Amino acid sequence: MPAIDLADTPPLLAARALAYARNDEPIFGPLDFALGAGDVVLIEGDNGSGKTTLLKVLSGLLEPTSGEVLLNGAVLTLARLSHQVALLGHLLGLKMELSALQNLHFAVGLGGIRPGITPQIALAGVGLEGYEDQPLRLLSAGQKKRVGLARLLLVPAALWLLDEPYANLDRDGIGLVNRLLETHARRGGAALITSHGAYAYTSGTPRRIALSPAVPNDGSRPSALSPQPSPSA
Repeated sequence: MPAIDLADTPPLLAARALAYARNDEPIFGPLDFALGAGDVVLIEGDNGSGKTTLLKVLSGLLEPTSGEVLLNGAVLTLARLSHQVALLGHLLGLKMELSALQNLHFAVGLGGIRPGITPQIALAGVGLEGYEDQPLRLLSAGQKKRVGLARLLLVPAALWLLDEPYANLDRDGIGLVNRLLETHARRGGAALITSHGAYAYTSGTPRRIALSPAVPNDGSRPSALSPQPSPSA
């Protein structure tokens, strides 16, 4: 069998001259960056710098003002998202009257399932064994976040877009997020994450995207993805 030339393999996600403005006010960009298999990248910036907005653009929830988003070398379309991209945002997209297990079955119906896993295994993997039949409304904020993380384990998406995945989690939960990211990267997935807190991804030296609405005076586009030391815990 001939060897695969990785140089000819497109990145899982690429942004080209990507920018977004609201009411003619720039929110971020233009940006150029790419994520390949095994990449975990931190989005950094002050409040209002556009971190959440960037994830919404990358997930197809907002249309960019200019530029384009590519998934595996092809232009992003909503029809391709359910099986290729998993988004975990501030709003978890869970139904409060359904149980944890029912929510995961619903997610599988929408986005498919990764081979070798079940909703029950996913819940046990995030520390919620025994909570399968609990309605979401009775769970704590941290437990609800864990149900959202269990959904990530289920879906076959190679690209994870995670907005504040460490929020509402204790130290054990923070460690859980890092383990999930490490496992996902080892399997050849990629993740783009935001984090305000003191804890962040600590494996290796993750690359960073620094967001600012200002365009450089020389007209160049910021290219973010040089390795930098990980944030201190």
